[in-house]
Amino acid sequence: QVQLVESGGGLVQPGEALTLSCVASGFTFNHYAIQWYRQTPGKERELVAGIFSNGNGNNLYADSVKGRFTISRDNTKNTAFLQMRSLQPENTAVYYCKAIVSRSAYWGQGAQVTVSA
Repeated sequence: QVQLVESGGGLVQPGEALTLSCVASGFTFNHYAIQWYRQTPGKERELVAGIFSNGNGNNLYADSVKGRFTISRDNTKNTAFLQMRSLQPENTAVYYCKAIVSRSAYWGQGAQVTVSA
């Protein structure tokens, strides 16, 4: 059974940091690129960051998060991460991880991140 399970979300104050994890099972994790998306009510899912299957090469970041968010992965643990620092209220969203290769893609269930004073 294919699963992507996000964790690490929560409520933080502006300026604080948070790290999301995405644990994969049921498929060959190191064959898949990983992307993190986020979504707020009434808006489309937005690509936040991406990393290649082997973790090498240039990672992809949305302009709005460059320099503050870092995507990484540990293929020995079938886990991807999204480190987020200097969080602001506009970063409040449900964050999803997505595993993708060719025409195959899997989504996690999402993790709520709320940034509020």
